[in-house]
Amino acid sequence: MVVRSTQNTQIVVVGGGAAGLELVRKLGAHFGRRDHDIILIDRNRTHIWKPLLHEVAAGSLDASLDEVGYRGHCHRWGYRYLHGTLDRIDRQQRRVYVGPILDPRGREVVAAHSIRYDYLVLAYGSMTNDFGTPGVADNCLFIDSRGQADVFRDQLLNQCLRVSRSMQTDPASDAHVRVVIVGGGATGVELAAELYNAADALSYYGLEVFDRSRLDVTLLEAGPRILPALPERLSDAAKAELEALGVKVRTGTAVTASLLSAMEIAGGDQVPADLQVWAAGVKAVPIQNGLDGLEMSRTNQVVVRPTLQVIGDDRILAIGDCAFCKLPGQEKPVPPRAQAAHQMAETAYVNLIRLQKQKPLVHFAYHDHGSLVSLSRFSTVGSLMGSLVGGRLAVEGRLAKFVYMSLYRMHILAVHGWIKGLAVISVGHINRFIRPKLKLH
Repeated sequence: MVVRSTQNTQIVVVGGGAAGLELVRKLGAHFGRRDHDIILIDRNRTHIWKPLLHEVAAGSLDASLDEVGYRGHCHRWGYRYLHGTLDRIDRQQRRVYVGPILDPRGREVVAAHSIRYDYLVLAYGSMTNDFGTPGVADNCLFIDSRGQADVFRDQLLNQCLRVSRSMQTDPASDAHVRVVIVGGGATGVELAAELYNAADALSYYGLEVFDRSRLDVTLLEAGPRILPALPERLSDAAKAELEALGVKVRTGTAVTASLLSAMEIAGGDQVPADLQVWAAGVKAVPIQNGLDGLEMSRTNQVVVRPTLQVIGDDRILAIGDCAFCKLPGQEKPVPPRAQAAHQMAETAYVNLIRLQKQKPLVHFAYHDHGSLVSLSRFSTVGSLMGSLVGGRLAVEGRLAKFVYMSLYRMHILAVHGWIKGLAVISVGHINRFIRPKLKLH
């Protein structure tokens, strides 16, 4: 007589970003809890779509209304959520080791522990790469998470209050809020524009003498132009829009060090700053005690095969920003972008099902749908790619804004499903009219 094992198939997903959260939602909906145990591990308790963090940082978006709580989401979709940070993995024993959870006073809430897995998906995301530039880690702010965005917003508001108070005390004061942003990619450009949107709204919230003329934003980019992923015409259009707002855009300007109150650039000159934001470069989040010999790229990403399985271990997959996926015939790896994470989640979902049925796996195929950059309420620029437009199509204005918002709506539908997703989108439209323009707490 054959005795059937009562142990469920355990699929562990590390990281609840765009890729990980979409994947566990699909797996939970497909398998349920009867024969499978789908587990999501994340160091945060809530999820917010990373492309929105610049709005959280500027106070234009209240993350409390737009974030997804993992505990409520897992109950709805049939997976389990564990709060914790990946410490290491043991491939021979098939175990994931999670570090201890500490409270703000350093007291242990949950001890370090391990979790077995039958299949493991690494989706722990990326962080800003400071390239070892002196002083950046100590003096600069980053916007990689909800917590970091909140810290920036608090410091921005404090500085605005200082300037407002200085102007009330001395109307002839030349006080300014000086913000220097390093990195002319999407994050840096979008944040620069969003700051002016926030400055325009501050006069409604007790800072009657403060306006955008008191905001001094400088965007530093080491390359020859901002937004290198876009066609040059759109890059130039975005630069012109930023300069019309008041942003000082300086391309071909490499930062050599971050000082306490200034950025030092090549040649020895300094750019004064009350707030310094580093948004140049991306690398995978480091894992404290490693990944048991998995092959890694120079940017600390896990090297994967076209099936998204890691090199040398068929039971482990990597998706999203932490995956280094160089497809056959391509010179460059798949870029760390939200659309790539979304597509990888779908391929990983299919392959995890096929692995258990011992069927041949499908290869990941990246479809670049273009790039879009929102300059807050002022403008949107970008390029769309696909057979419907005959290749690459440059878009600006209302069409670009509509497509940009559609990307977020697609993410909402992927995370919540059609019924609740449409409800969330509808509530979002209502909130645009009834909630405050700025989050100031």
